Parts: sequence; C-alpha cells; structure tokens
Amino acid sequence: MSKLQQYLNQHPFFIKLLHWEYWSFNVVYAPMYLVYLLFGIRARSFFFFAAANPTIKNGGFLMETKSEIDPLIPNQYKAATLLFNVGTLAETVIAGINEKNITYPLIIKPDNGARGRGVRKVNNEHELREVLPLYTVDYVVQNYIPYPKEMGLFYVRMPNEAKGKVTGIVGKEFLQVTGDGTSNVLQLLQQNKRYILQLPVLKKILSNQLDIVLPAGQTQVLLPYGNHARGCLFLDLSYLIDDQLTEQMNKVCTQIDGFYYGRMDIRYNTWEELLQGKNFSIIELNGAGADPTHIYDPNHSIFFAWKEIIRHWVYLYKIAAINHKKGHRYLTTREGLQMFKENAAYDKVLNALVV
Repeated sequence: MSKLQQYLNQHPFFIKLLHWEYWSFNVVYAPMYLVYLLFGIRARSFFFFAAANPTIKNGGFLMETKSEIDPLIPNQYKAATLLFNVGTLAETVIAGINEKNITYPLIIKPDNGARGRGVRKVNNEHELREVLPLYTVDYVVQNYIPYPKEMGLFYVRMPNEAKGKVTGIVGKEFLQVTGDGTSNVLQLLQQNKRYILQLPVLKKILSNQLDIVLPAGQTQVLLPYGNHARGCLFLDLSYLIDDQLTEQMNKVCTQIDGFYYGRMDIRYNTWEELLQGKNFSIIELNGAGADPTHIYDPNHSIFFAWKEIIRHWVYLYKIAAINHKKGHRYLTTREGLQMFKENAAYDKVLNALVV
C-alpha cells in the first residue's frame, strides 16, 4: 500500500468522502427532497406523514418519545422500560429499577433520541451513579436484552388490509476488535476505517480499555449498540425475507395499535427461533421518520439507496393517504414547522451529550 493510499484510508475526511454510507443525513437525502416535494403537492400537505401511524406523535417522524411508543408494544415483545425526568435523583432511579426488577447490565437512552446518541450500557450501580448526571434530557432505563444478534426490520401494511409485508432487513455487526497479541485496543481500532471515525467518542467512553492487549484471535465487542453512527456495520439481509418471516411479523405488528409503517430494531437469539416467534425482543420501534437502514450496507451504491428511499416513501404516502380518508389528520403547516423548530433545538442538546 502506497503512502497516499494509507493516508486516504486513515484520514477521516477522505474516509467519509469516498464512502457514501458515512455522508451526513442531509447530504444523502438532498436529491430526494424534490421527490418528497411531489408527494407533498399530491397530498396537499407537506406533513402528510403524520397520518401514517395515527397512534404515534407526528406519525413517528420527529419528536416522538420512546415512553409514548412503549405502551403500544405488547409486553411479550419488549424490554421492561422506565421513564425518568432530567435531574431525577440517583436514589429515585435505583428505587424504580429495583421495583421494576430491572437488573444489571441495563441500557439508558434519551426518551427522544436518534442514531444512537446518548445510548449507554451500564454494568453496575457505581456506573449508574456516574452516568446519570451526564443526561441533560429526559431518559428511559431498560432491561439489557442479552440475545447475541440484532437486526432492523422494515414493515409496511396498508390500513385497509389485514396483513402487511417486510420490505427490508439489516443485520448489525457490533463494534468489535480481534486481538493479535501485540497491539492494544486503540491500535486495533486505528486499523479499521469505520472505527477511525468514532475515535474521538471512543476515547472518552472506552478510556479504561484502550491500553488492553488482547490475546491473538480473541474478539471483544466494545460497544453493544446497533447504531451505524456508533461504528456498527450494517449488512443487507433482505434476501432472508420469506413467507414464514412475514407471517411471524404480521402476528407481532398487527398487535401494535396504529402501526403501519416503520422499522423495528430487534434483538434475537437465532434466526430459527425468531421464525417460530421465540427468544426475541423489540428494543426500538421507529415510525414515519425511519430509514430503510439496509441501504447502508457497504456493498450498496448511493443509487441503490435513493431507489430504496423512494420505494419506501411511496408506501408512506399511500398509507398516510388511506388513513387520512379514514379521518386521521395531517399536520398543519404551522404544526409541521413548529415540529422542525423543536427538533432542531433538541438536536443541539443531544449532540452535546457525551455518555
């Protein structure tokens, strides 16, 4: 490898430039806004998405909260979850999780979060007390689901139809390193383009692990979060969609009142058990604002991504239009602009979180 190639492979700017999956949301979606404009004109509302999932605030596009969505999911499919307001005393949080029988390790995340910001796995009470003061927004505490695999599954169902379909699956490979017996964790991270982009945050979160030298061949997961922005590798598993999976997901999703369009992030043990409806849990449910995240597979081009985004927006438009005819309202222009304003302000707070 030449020095130029090595430089291009290690400099964050060029890593982002040469790999579209690292481009910002606004850059990826910029050419799509004209398409969205056409949908808005046809719907006579640029905020038609609000009718897609009538039981979720704003249809799940922006500013919906996990604590509002959680009650919609049947208990057998979700982790135990508790909501706490910012500034809640640690003793109150500890008493709450003990009463709810939430055990360590557990997960803390902002009640209104996106793209993995502010998500933290906490292993014991000492860590909990250290982390809680860092949250400047309301947050939820959840049971950590120990199943080894995670995926994002996109589901759509027309409101006038009894069954829907799975339109995409993304498999998630957590941020991990494999030791060589000589390099420490930091050095191993610096050998991976994906992880180089995460180093500023990783140095803060994993400060006590960076000097560890792993034995040759030993693999260690450093961040057990299925978020692309936290170094997780996304792989398109849509080829696994079949009648059995579709039937199982229909059993689940038709029990979620008012849910017609969105992505479920699911932890599961084995694929065979998932198809049988066993040993899996929905850890996140995203509505109208959800990405079809299988597009971020490194093997896909930006043109594939645009095609998939449009395909899913067609579903979004059709579902919202049917629900609108059933009496579910779109947002007014004033309400929609206020939603974006509130989200922009909230984004600044989330971006400042370092947990």
